[in-house]
Amino acid sequence: MDTPLLALTRQPSGPTLRATPDSYAGNMRQLVQLRWLAVAGQLVTILGVHFGLGIELPLALMLGLVGLLGLANIAIARITRRFRASQVELCLALLLDMATLTAQLYLSGGATNPFILLLLMQVVLGAILLEGSAVWLFMATATLCYAGLSIQHRPLLFPLGLAHRAAALYTFGAWLGFVLAAVLLVLFIGRISHNLRARNAYLAELRTRAAEEDAIVRMGLFASGAAHELGTPLATLSVILGDWRRDPKLSADADLAGEVEVMLAEVERCKGIVTDILHSAGEPRDEELARIPACAFLAAIVDDWAPTHPSTPLTFQCDTGEEQELIADPALRQALWNLLDNAAEASPDHVAVEVIALGNDLQVSVSDRGPGFSADQLASIGEPYRSTKGAGHGVGLFLAVNVARRLGGRLEARNRDGGGANVRLLLPLAVQRQVEQASG
Repeated sequence: MDTPLLALTRQPSGPTLRATPDSYAGNMRQLVQLRWLAVAGQLVTILGVHFGLGIELPLALMLGLVGLLGLANIAIARITRRFRASQVELCLALLLDMATLTAQLYLSGGATNPFILLLLMQVVLGAILLEGSAVWLFMATATLCYAGLSIQHRPLLFPLGLAHRAAALYTFGAWLGFVLAAVLLVLFIGRISHNLRARNAYLAELRTRAAEEDAIVRMGLFASGAAHELGTPLATLSVILGDWRRDPKLSADADLAGEVEVMLAEVERCKGIVTDILHSAGEPRDEELARIPACAFLAAIVDDWAPTHPSTPLTFQCDTGEEQELIADPALRQALWNLLDNAAEASPDHVAVEVIALGNDLQVSVSDRGPGFSADQLASIGEPYRSTKGAGHGVGLFLAVNVARRLGGRLEARNRDGGGANVRLLLPLAVQRQVEQASG
């Protein structure tokens, strides 16, 4: 008896989707990389100005700030690897950068230092990374820092040989600060944009999954309702056929009596399917997945399916090297049944099922000699109600895709070189599934 489609509406016992991307942690990692560039840039600039140009700077204090920033960056990198970041941590990291930059500017000319433009870059980063009131708080802090540097700072003392070139040096410093800020912003914003695109793609995938789950639930509800409605007419047919079987006139005709027996058997099969659907509707939603010997489980499905298509030649081959166990649930039975039905409809003269082990995965391949898939069908594999058979069709592959995804696998479809179609279910073996759960 094939398992009802309603079994697919149960929710998995564990998470089936990868963990939600931590955008704050990703942005923090980008900040760590950007901060190393700031450490290197400050170190080169301080040493170049002090020893190259001969402009006296409080070298010990400024190099100490560079060292402090480097140590803080190491600590932040380690913390980020162990814990999930939040907007608070991100804001504190940005404030640390602003504080060290303000201190460096205070020791090297304050608002008259051409690298004051880097303070504006801090505001831009805050506007990109922070949200809500934190952005305005960060901007207000930067404004106060700039105002403080305009009022109080340690002036730069040019040597006598450079005093007449102070304006040119300031212009060159302003240009260099602009180029540095522009390069850092392009690098940083490019990476942040990549993070945002990845997050948007993930959200789009979640919406697609939600729509698919909604379609499965609606199909399950429809199947349950249809099962209730079909119960009465099937019972009526069973009673009528039972009366016919006992009718002496029909019993005397061997051909009619045989047809009545066939009809009774089919009605009983339909009643069994309806019973399974209604039973599935009442199953616990947290039913555990089972470890099943792969070849025996798949061979049983094929053996049950074959009598329903007696005119379709079917070959089954399972070569996994050694006995492998599969993580499965009743919905996998229905998924494979759907694939066999599709193959038999496209190719009544031949259907082949081949099972092999590929590393830690089990590949279940269903092949036929039919016309194959069109380009549009291949592009829309797994979408509900996308079929050339007309309205109401195209559910089988959609359900198979979702069953494979629920079990941690995937479905692939292609056209065979010699003609026909090939649909492959790639499912994780029991050992691989345990390893993934242990690492999670």
